[in-house]
Amino acid sequence: MAEQVILSFSEVFFGYKENKLLLDEVSFGIRQGSKITLMGQNGAGKSTIFALIKGEIKPQKGRVSLTNNATIGAASQAVARADFDLSVEEYFAKAFEMVPVNIKSRIGKVMEAVNLTVPTDRRVGDLSGGQQARLLLAYALIQTPDILLLDEPTNNLDPEGINHLIQFLLMYDKTVLVISHDADFLNLFTDGVIYLDVFTKKVETYDGNYYDVVEEIERRIEREQMKNAQLEKIIKDRKEKVNFFANKGGKMRKLAKKLREETEEMEEEKVEVRREDKTIRDFEIPAQDITGKILTITSAQVIKNHQPVEKKIDKTWYKGTHILITGPNGAGKSTLLRSIVAGTAKGAKVLPEVRVGYYSQDFSNLDFDQTVFESLKSVMDTENDEQRMRTVAAGFLITGDLMGHQVEDLSEGQKGLLSFARLVLTAPGLLILDEPTNHINFRHLPIIAQAIDNYEGAIAIVSHMEEFVKKLRIDDYLDMGKV
Repeated sequence: MAEQVILSFSEVFFGYKENKLLLDEVSFGIRQGSKITLMGQNGAGKSTIFALIKGEIKPQKGRVSLTNNATIGAASQAVARADFDLSVEEYFAKAFEMVPVNIKSRIGKVMEAVNLTVPTDRRVGDLSGGQQARLLLAYALIQTPDILLLDEPTNNLDPEGINHLIQFLLMYDKTVLVISHDADFLNLFTDGVIYLDVFTKKVETYDGNYYDVVEEIERRIEREQMKNAQLEKIIKDRKEKVNFFANKGGKMRKLAKKLREETEEMEEEKVEVRREDKTIRDFEIPAQDITGKILTITSAQVIKNHQPVEKKIDKTWYKGTHILITGPNGAGKSTLLRSIVAGTAKGAKVLPEVRVGYYSQDFSNLDFDQTVFESLKSVMDTENDEQRMRTVAAGFLITGDLMGHQVEDLSEGQKGLLSFARLVLTAPGLLILDEPTNHINFRHLPIIAQAIDNYEGAIAIVSHMEEFVKKLRIDDYLDMGKV
């Protein structure tokens, strides 16, 4: 017996503005217990689909239906900053209108399920990015939902955390919808894909694992291109005949009319070939011309058994030195990088004249109240002109219509591309990169990897994406789990 459809969209229309339609007559159904990937370009409407499912927004036309009042649990991309001062236990309590008497027991079970081992009185804002990622998943699970929505769940997770999440999803018997740019992760458990086309505003559904679906889409594009090429050839030939016969009299003119009508029908048969996700342009991060010991670390705080311990370290960065900082979630990697950027790391010294470029895993270095234009302008030297700024921004798909938007209103993927545009405009002597693949469409990653690899300044990088790191020149390692 086929599984029951637990969630369905029926001819759903939605747009935030009259001239900004996101979903046009979208229809699909999701079977109970299935594991589905929501796929599409940044801005195609993936997060809007989630918001419609959760009931946060309503369709302008059409219907979103849940079978038997199915419940929804959602793991967001990031912990809200307003929740940073809550304890872990207080954060979980927010999931309930009335806090259950057995909440401590339920917290223990969901934390075990996601392999999160921190004291429940720990401040949420003090958790590492990876620990927060596990907390978000546990928060969704504690609600025991029929449908689990996961938005970029592998961001900030170390390899152990990703493997644990994959095992959990494979064993999980409820319905799961996932938004992620991590192709390898998706391929291990996905049994279907809903593809949102940013241009047609419609969706297509596919069965199979992630890589099979991507290949199927590519084959379809090839077929569409071949069909159009054949039709173009015939249409061109017919038009030449129409022009020839139209200048003749009698029966020839009637033949020309018939050929013209047939040609018009052929033009209507041409299919609109899918315009694939745009990718960013190749780019270069200029390096500040500087010599000497750009960054020196003699000691750092490492987290052992949930407590900070000062450890001796001997690492020096010169121009061209690329060092990968590794260690499990919660070891103190992001804390070290943040303190270097802020100038508060006691055991770290940055050469005073060095410009530091920083990619923060949670974009905490961005001013969310600024417009995109102001954010880009703030990192520029007075020598640089606005035209160059706009040219650099366009290379990262930040077009003129986005310049007046507040940073807060950008998608997470757009915030990531804005961060890279700022790095190019900064021309730093030291790059501090904390999970630079977070929220980035996988199509952009090879271009970003090449730019980082070619960067001639000093780099301190944290990244748990092994395939990305393999594309980089790494001169040395700092393992925070072993110092």
